Amino acid sequence: MLPWRRVATRAKSAPKGPQQEIRAVLDGVRRLVQGLHNSSRDTEKRLGLSAAQLFVLHKLASERGLSVNALAERTLTHQSSVSAVVSRLVEGGFVSRAPSEADRRRVQLSLTRKGRATLEKAPEAAQERLISAIEGLSKAERRVLTSGLAKLSFALTPTETPATMLFADDGPTAKKR
Repeated sequence: MLPWRRVATRAKSAPKGPQQEIRAVLDGVRRLVQGLHNSSRDTEKRLGLSAAQLFVLHKLASERGLSVNALAERTLTHQSSVSAVVSRLVEGGFVSRAPSEADRRRVQLSLTRKGRATLEKAPEAAQERLISAIEGLSKAERRVLTSGLAKLSFALTPTETPATMLFADDGPTAKKR
């Protein structure tokens, strides 16, 4: 049995009072946050980059000459969040910006030698594993997850401000406030 199925089975078989159900949800959120945090910390230690920066580098490696808007689509993130991460990567020498040959008004992003060298020793981005796991859910499971997460996140942050990339403000090349 897959490890995640054992966790889900334990949660389903646990006594079903409201407190146990809430604990099962909190445990799931805790594991998710802990896994993402540990992955981000490991990425920062190994590469000197935030998890968001690594995710962007992976996306830029898979498709050359992306614009910021196209990169935002590939990362499933708002353009402003991606733009901030890209700026830090440019400042760190991992990414370069250049005018598009087809349309000089458009800026294309490319990995530099430093960016490519960093990716050669980099693990898979945690966001990629998360996206794969979500893709593995049924349509009905994704719909329920979307609805539940929207309600939970709005309870914590009642705003419609676009969410930033995961751990975008971590890493030594991130601007500290």
